[in-house]
Amino acid sequence: MSVIKPFPALRPDKAVAAKVASRPYDVLNSEEAREEVKNNPESFLHITKAEVDLAPDVPLHSSTVYEKAKENLAAFQQKGLLFKEDKPCYYIYQLIMDGRSQTGLVAASAVSDYENGLIKKHEFTRPEKEQDRINHMSTIEAQTGKVFLAYNNVAELDALIDQWKKEHAPEYDFTAEDGIRHTVWVVNDDAVIEQITTLFREKVPATYIADGHHRAASAAKVHKALPNSAEAAYFLTVIFPAAELAILDYNRVIKDLNGHTTENFIAALHEDFEVTASETAVKPGRLHEFGMYLDGKWYLLRSRPGTFTEDPIGILDVSILAENVLDKLLGIKDQRTDKRIDFVGGIRGIQELEKRVNSGEMNVAFSLYPVTIQQLFDIADSGEVMPPKSTWFEPKLRDGLLTHLL
Repeated sequence: MSVIKPFPALRPDKAVAAKVASRPYDVLNSEEAREEVKNNPESFLHITKAEVDLAPDVPLHSSTVYEKAKENLAAFQQKGLLFKEDKPCYYIYQLIMDGRSQTGLVAASAVSDYENGLIKKHEFTRPEKEQDRINHMSTIEAQTGKVFLAYNNVAELDALIDQWKKEHAPEYDFTAEDGIRHTVWVVNDDAVIEQITTLFREKVPATYIADGHHRAASAAKVHKALPNSAEAAYFLTVIFPAAELAILDYNRVIKDLNGHTTENFIAALHEDFEVTASETAVKPGRLHEFGMYLDGKWYLLRSRPGTFTEDPIGILDVSILAENVLDKLLGIKDQRTDKRIDFVGGIRGIQELEKRVNSGEMNVAFSLYPVTIQQLFDIADSGEVMPPKSTWFEPKLRDGLLTHLL
């Protein structure tokens, strides 16, 4: 069963929370981060992407960057922008995007659950990305990025969290510049804290990493490096019940047709798909449907029966596309390393696919139906790994509102 605990968060003063809260470190490159902090010295990006305060020629993963992050974190505390909670608490984090609300619990989750497979994974990690987070956590002695976990709804937990939201005023409540509303409640009642801890221990057999595989893997390695740190035995998570979540599509754009002409490429597709020309952009409405944008035209592709397997990986649309199009027709064997493919998150919209192809940068684009939460759970339960870039979650949690000190 799942082991979580409350923790005394390092968090911003209420008056500056909206300014401190920043987009996650891994959705911005260094140039974008520099632009974002230009008029905001209080942005948490000064800690998560400390290269913004250094010369552009300083290597991104040098010790200088991590030491600057440590210096900036101390400065934020000295200036009173951040303070440490006076007792261990849980925190309720609600996001609202385009009228849709989702609410999760921010808690410290046990590294031992991750190591024992009770926090389930569905992605491989890359050593260089892990090392970056290891260096960042170890140097600043804090976890700034939350690992995004999901679990099957528990009615008692749903009711408890809803009741707290109704009966208590939020600590933070603001709408960020991207239109997403962020609301945080502090759960500081000892009896309620104990109830939450017990319900997770008794009613939640496993949690699933939705986003943050590198942060979780890095936290486990930091724990091994700091065996005497009680806090390092836990890592910063926000845990959402599955019914609250929606996964967006994660689409593909390809640079060339691997020697095919448009005509013979479409002809080759007919072996595995029903191919229909469309007068409008195709955003698939169900599993095993795909949109294709080629030579200024949209097509609807439907997988023919018997052209894919029914196992948890084979039934995924990202797997069907990889098997029957990317590999079979375009010669793309490894989506992680092949330079001819790029990935476009559904948040950017179908028009982004048209733009990438119309510009001449890419030759063909494919829109996909999103992976479902249940598919993600099934794959994690089976011990399998999803193809790369299978899931895109929105809205994104803000960094800086709740930090776990080691």
